Amino acid sequence: MATLLGDWRQGGSRNGATDLAAAIELQVLDGQLPLGTRLPAERQLASALGVSRTLVGAALERLREAGLVASRRGAGSWITAPSGKRVAPAPPERLDLIDLARASPPAVAGIMAAVDAARSRLTDELLDHGYSVCGLAVLRERIAQRYTARGLPTNPAQVMITNGAHHAFVLALRLLAGPGDRVLVEQPTYPNSLEAVRSVHARPIPVALDPHRGWDVAGIEAAIRQAAPRLAYLVADFQNPTGLRMDLPTRQRLGTVLARWRTPVVVDETLVELDLEADPLDGPPPLVSFAGEAAITVGSSSKAYWGGLRLGWLRAAEDMIDRLAAARFTSDLGSPVLEQLVLAELLGDDGALLRRRREQTRIARDTLLDALRGHCPDWTVRAPEGGLSLWCRLPEPMSTRLSVAAVNHGVRLAPASRFAVHGGLERWLRLPFAQQPRSLVEAVRRLSLAAAAVRGGRGGEGVAEMAVT
Repeated sequence: MATLLGDWRQGGSRNGATDLAAAIELQVLDGQLPLGTRLPAERQLASALGVSRTLVGAALERLREAGLVASRRGAGSWITAPSGKRVAPAPPERLDLIDLARASPPAVAGIMAAVDAARSRLTDELLDHGYSVCGLAVLRERIAQRYTARGLPTNPAQVMITNGAHHAFVLALRLLAGPGDRVLVEQPTYPNSLEAVRSVHARPIPVALDPHRGWDVAGIEAAIRQAAPRLAYLVADFQNPTGLRMDLPTRQRLGTVLARWRTPVVVDETLVELDLEADPLDGPPPLVSFAGEAAITVGSSSKAYWGGLRLGWLRAAEDMIDRLAAARFTSDLGSPVLEQLVLAELLGDDGALLRRRREQTRIARDTLLDALRGHCPDWTVRAPEGGLSLWCRLPEPMSTRLSVAAVNHGVRLAPASRFAVHGGLERWLRLPFAQQPRSLVEAVRRLSLAAAAVRGGRGGEGVAEMAVT
């Protein structure tokens, strides 16, 4: 907390409590202290900052009056949402619960500067009606430039702004597949994509993804030949949940297969910017470069910047964009303007925000790996080159039981069966490293206790549905 606040005193100011309250408020508004974050005890924070406990108490009282902090005797204080009411909401059922079901980091530092810049550009937009089914021109232009820099020449007319990458996939899915159609997917894969396929009454056809060797191009071609899928859904860059990245020769071979069989493909690039070993511009070109005109790629601001922007995009041939735009009117009329302006500002910087995001994510990944070596030495895990999660092989089939038992130890997990078409994968577990390093270490310590309880015959019997990101 002290490191996060930095030099919080205002120059020349003598009101330390006001300065400290303002510094904490800034971190809340900038997303560095997310809602629900437990605050240190007053005595601990005073010691870390080198100030009196009275000053810290006065600062927290100001924050409570502003609705940014809630407190309860015996439960401590935590960050809450500002409101017009003075009565603090009840705290979560367990304030120390560490959520590892979601691979979603908090907002990148500096997002408030982009919001402020976007507000100044909003005036011009207010003179228009505010509806744009394909998105604002400035944002489409910057996304097109990013694709071109990665080796996929793109013009703005080939880009549509959506309400997240998942929304983009759903739009393509509804256009290209229907009841009874088959959709080829990797196994394991992103759970929400499986639910989306089932929601249009299509059938997901899994092709096994080897956690070490990666994509089996021959197996994918055999599945295409035998099942004749109407669509394929693939994650080529830091695949969720395995963290694997498809190399260039495999992209070329697989792209040739997809083009030969004229199989439309949606390639999810939600995690492509989180290359933890190199600059993403130095990585292999997008898979769709080799997959023919029917290929669609989708991206998102959620992992690189913040999920709360709820913005994504898809890149496709211009005639496909026209078809998607015509079909989109049945579900929504476009994405929000202010958020698009914010994302345009974020994409227009010199890359400093993304470099900081990658550095923080790299530290979190390495911290999680070290914690697993210390607390769970019999778990097998490969260090991914990017993305937001580890794909761990457990010492015995216990993924679902461990997910249930972990809640009793203060950790929420997504069982690996959620990542499979027909369940299974009980020897595997996804562990995201989107939390702060200290939380990751504590989560692994708790998981080691939960695993010991499960292996001792005291595991749970069922698992509740939960959101997985």
